[in-house]
Amino acid sequence: MFGNLNGWELIALAMLALFIFGPERLPKVIGDAMRMLRGLRNMARNATQDLSRELGTEVSLEDLHPKTFIRKHILSEDEQRALRKPLDDLARDVRGIESDVRRSAQKAEDDENPGGRHRADPDAT
Repeated sequence: MFGNLNGWELIALAMLALFIFGPERLPKVIGDAMRMLRGLRNMARNATQDLSRELGTEVSLEDLHPKTFIRKHILSEDEQRALRKPLDDLARDVRGIESDVRRSAQKAEDDENPGGRHRADPDAT
């Protein structure tokens, strides 16, 4: 939930909340916020269950994104494969290029250090 915040930002938010609400009301505000989050989570869960029941398939919250919904529930597997083929081909080409670059870099490093000693070796001087 707070994945994008670092420790100092969390401390600053806590101090700001303490300053705004005061030490007496802060626990009640936190409790109310937690109840609201639980209610929203339950509403989302109920909505996905209702949608799953109506569609006759299992629907997760991520499936509610329009592109994902269309891809998963409207397109056939053959159509999905046809849409993915160019991207799969591109990914395979990029992996091949990466492997060639790594081999070339390793060969260049081996040619530069014929004795088998690499610059990263702590014993190399």
